[in-house]
Amino acid sequence: MENASFKAVSGTIKGQSLEEPPKIKYCLYARKSTESEERQALSIDSQVKEMLQLAEREGLDIVEIKRESHSAKETGQRPIFNEIVDEIRQGKFNAILTWAPDRISRNAGDLGRIVDLMDQKLLIEIRTFGQHFSNNPNEKFLLMILGSQAKLENDNRGINVKRGLRTRVEMGLWPTLAPLGYLNQKLMDKKGQVIVDRVRAPIIKKIFEKVAYEKYSGRKIYNWLKFELNFYTRGNKSLTLAGVYRVLDNTFYYGPFEYPRNSGTWYQGKHQPIITQELFEKAQAHLKRDQIVRENKEFAFTKLFTCGYCQSGISAEEKWKALKDGTSAHYIYYGCSRARDRNCKNKYIREEELIEELLKIINKVDINELGMRHKMEDEIRRFNKLQKIVNNQTGKALVEENEVNIREYAKYLLKEGSVSDKRELLANLRSKLNYKDKKITLLQEA
Repeated sequence: MENASFKAVSGTIKGQSLEEPPKIKYCLYARKSTESEERQALSIDSQVKEMLQLAEREGLDIVEIKRESHSAKETGQRPIFNEIVDEIRQGKFNAILTWAPDRISRNAGDLGRIVDLMDQKLLIEIRTFGQHFSNNPNEKFLLMILGSQAKLENDNRGINVKRGLRTRVEMGLWPTLAPLGYLNQKLMDKKGQVIVDRVRAPIIKKIFEKVAYEKYSGRKIYNWLKFELNFYTRGNKSLTLAGVYRVLDNTFYYGPFEYPRNSGTWYQGKHQPIITQELFEKAQAHLKRDQIVRENKEFAFTKLFTCGYCQSGISAEEKWKALKDGTSAHYIYYGCSRARDRNCKNKYIREEELIEELLKIINKVDINELGMRHKMEDEIRRFNKLQKIVNNQTGKALVEENEVNIREYAKYLLKEGSVSDKRELLANLRSKLNYKDKKITLLQEA
């Protein structure tokens, strides 16, 4: 029998189809880790440059270049990586070129997704600067070992960081970014120590003093910082209202601090205090009282008028005045909230005076302006039933259901009704109310 080289005919050998190996199309994936310990790692642009040079030397077909900055510690949290997985399933490419195995994954979940793609023959290979991983048991096993090693490094790093932070706070050192009013020391031999910010620390002290002694609210402090002082944080931003309350709630300013927050574990700081404990406690006492008032007090006439000068809403605040006999007088004042104009000159008015102005409005308004007229008529009918019983005993006349009595009933609600009665009455006026310099007018008359 002659020896002859065997040649496939019509693309078959013994009835089996011969298929060319699929063309390998690469996605170049560059990721810059966010962990501080990897500051020495190559930048994304450097990775791309090096890997393109490798692709050119070895004739690799790069069909996509993707960059990502998200950490690979947690499963499924990298949008670009998720996009790569989806596009591999769609057949857009079937190989990955990256700088090192840990660029792909530092967690078991994402590593498992990559290995599954290889098992399904959707991902043919992974190339790195010095290694090659294809769909065979040994190379997949090595890939999993390297990925698991990266995860072990992450876990150990987390333990070491927590241990370091715990040691630092036990020494009385602040463990993270210094609170507003302090600056972190940049010297390596003084790492973890904070120094007083000579620019902002005096303002922090004034914040506590204004709350403790001048009874400022958090909102008033916010406006004072933003509109009067033009105060900025280290990030060159205005301090938010939430930031104001965080400052006022931070014991660090007089010494002790809790770490982690809400853990119940307290440490005595070695930093220089900005305020005294007494000042802190006085400010806290006022804030708690102010909070109780805000939560429980509902004012009758807020948000029902507009300012005649700047069209802001009308707000209210309570005042107490000590009297010579040892008691105190209580007043409620209404005025422009100054939401649209911090310099609005509209005057404040006491609630009693405001009610007198509203009574004048009720006297002038068309009775049909009272949107709750039917409800008031029902109330008068209910009162008539009671009067009928009384009439049978005393012989007095019944109250007539006429326009005068509806108007009088509305005035009675303004003077003697509950907060909800007063608010409902004015909210149902079909014309809006305008407040300007202690005078109330219908908006159409202003």
